[in-house]
Amino acid sequence: MRRALAGIAAAPGMALGRARLERPARFTLDTTPLPDDQVESEIARLDRAFQIAREELAELRRKLHGALAREAGEFLDAHTLLLNDRELIEGLHGMIRKGHYRAGAALKAQRDRLVAVFDNMDDPYLRSRGEDIDHVIARVQAALARQTPQEEKKLATRVGEILVTDSVAPGELAHLAGHGIRGVVSVSGSPYSHSAILARSMRLPMLVAVDGVLDDLRDGDLVMVDAERGEVVLHPAAQDLARYRNWQRDALREGRRLAQLAGARTVTRDGHELRLYANAEMPADIERARGLGAAGIGLYRTEFLFLSRDRLPTEEEQFVAYRDVVVGMDGLPVTIRTLELGADKADGTGLVMSEEPNPALGVRGIRLSLRQPELLRTQLRAILRAGCYGPVRILVPMVTDVTEMVEVRGMVEACARDLRTEGHEIPDQFEIGAMVEVPAAALGVRAILAVAEFLAIGSNDLTQYVLAVDRNNDELGRMYQPAHPAVLRMIARVIAYARRARKPVCLCGEIAGDPVFAPLLVALGLEEFSMLPDRILAQRDALSRCDRKALRALAPRLLRATSRDDIAALLKVAERE
Repeated sequence: MRRALAGIAAAPGMALGRARLERPARFTLDTTPLPDDQVESEIARLDRAFQIAREELAELRRKLHGALAREAGEFLDAHTLLLNDRELIEGLHGMIRKGHYRAGAALKAQRDRLVAVFDNMDDPYLRSRGEDIDHVIARVQAALARQTPQEEKKLATRVGEILVTDSVAPGELAHLAGHGIRGVVSVSGSPYSHSAILARSMRLPMLVAVDGVLDDLRDGDLVMVDAERGEVVLHPAAQDLARYRNWQRDALREGRRLAQLAGARTVTRDGHELRLYANAEMPADIERARGLGAAGIGLYRTEFLFLSRDRLPTEEEQFVAYRDVVVGMDGLPVTIRTLELGADKADGTGLVMSEEPNPALGVRGIRLSLRQPELLRTQLRAILRAGCYGPVRILVPMVTDVTEMVEVRGMVEACARDLRTEGHEIPDQFEIGAMVEVPAAALGVRAILAVAEFLAIGSNDLTQYVLAVDRNNDELGRMYQPAHPAVLRMIARVIAYARRARKPVCLCGEIAGDPVFAPLLVALGLEEFSMLPDRILAQRDALSRCDRKALRALAPRLLRATSRDDIAALLKVAERE
C-alpha cells in the first residue's frame, strides 16, 4: 500500500529503486484470521518462500570453498534437510487450511513449538539443534517478507537500489555508490553531515530524518526518493511514477540549459563579476573544474594522500600529486590546504595519534602539523616544488591564533631556503592564507590579516563551532543552521576586514555552492566562492539573477535580523525589487 513519509532533503534529486535495508528486516506478523478465499494463495506464498530459502542456501554452498566449505557444510546440510522436511511443510499447510493462520504467524507458531521440544532434551548436542530451527525459520520469514506484488516486482527489477538505513557512514556510502545505489534514505542524520556532503558530490539523492521508514519496509520493496519535495514514497502509485518521469525530463532539460554556462563569466544582474573556484581532491575533480570554467582551485584537500594507507606519503609522492593538479589547471591558481586530519580520521594513515574524547576540538589541522613539524615540513617542501609549474597558494587549516601563522610562515621560508640550496626551482614569492573556521580566528581576523595574504572561510566548521552544534550529531541536525544570524555576522565580519585590508577572501563551505544562499552571500559582500565542481553551473546561474547593488544595500538590515525567518523575509523583499 502506498505510503509517503516526510524527511529533510540532504542531497537534491529523485530516485526510484528497490529498498536495500542496511540491517535485517523486522518482521511484523499479522495474526488476524485468514479469509477462506485466500487460503490457497497464502499456501503458495509460503511454498515460494521455502523455495527462495533453498535457492539461497544452494547459492551459499556454491560460493564457499576449502576449509570454510567444510566447516559450514554441517549446518548447511542440516538447514537444507529442514527446508525439505515434508512433515514441517505439511504441518504449516494444515495450520493455514484448518486454523486459518497467515503464513508468517504459522511459521512463528511452529518455531515456538519445535524450539520448546529441543529445549527440553537432556542431550546438550540435541538441545543446541534448536538453533537450526531458529535460523531456518528466520530465513523463510525473510524470504516471505521480500515477496512483493508482481507488477511492482517487474518494475523493481529494472531499477537500482535505494539504501534505507538508520544512519550511514561516509566510507560505507562511497563503497555502496559503486554498487548500484541510486539514492539514500536515513532515519537520522543532518543535511550538513559528511555523508550528506559526499552524497551531493556523487549526485545521490538523499533524505535524512525520515521517522518510521524502517517500520514496515522490506527488502525489495519499491521506493521513490523525492528530495525535491522532501519525502520518500513506499510502494509508489501511478501518479508518483509519472511525477518521477516528469522530473527526469525536466532535469535533463535543465542540465542542457546549465551546460551552456560552462566556461562563461559569472556576472550578477547589475554587471558585477564574481569568481567561482572549485573544491577538489581527486584528478577527476580537476578535469571537471576546468571543463566547467572554474576560476581555479579554491581548496585542494590533501587528506586523500594520507588516507587508506599504512605509511605517510613521501615528499616525492606528494610533489607528483600537487604538480599534476597545478599542471591540470593550466595556469589558473591552485590553493593547496595543508593536512586537515584529527584523531577521528587518523586510523590507517601512518600517523601516530592518541585517542581523544572530542576530536573536533582536539589536535587537528595546523595543531597536529605543528606538533609533528617533520610532517608539515615534508608537505611544505612538496607544495613549494609544485609551485614552479603554476600559481600555488598555501592554505593553513584550523587557525586559532596569529602566532600559528607566524610559525608556519617561518617554516615555509626555511623550506624555501633549503630547497634553493639543494638546487630545486621554486617560486620567488608564495602566498600563505589562513582558513577561518574557529570563532577565535574570526574575532581576531585583523591580526591574522597582518601576516596572511588571503583568507578562506570554512563555513561548515565555523557554523558548528559558533553554534556549539556537532554537524554529525543526528540529535542536533535541525539546530545546525548556516543562516543563523550569529554565523552570518561572523562571516560578514571576516569579509569586511579582508576588504579593508585589500586582501582576497573566499568561502569554501557547502553554502558557497548552494543557490539558496547565493543572494545572502552576495549581500554580505562575498566575491569569491569555492564549491564542488558539479555545483558551479547552478550557482553561476543563481548569481546571475542577483542584483548586487540592491542586496548590498540590504546588508545592514540583514545583520540586525534576529531570526532566520527575518532574514528570509528580507531576501524575498530584495528579490521582488
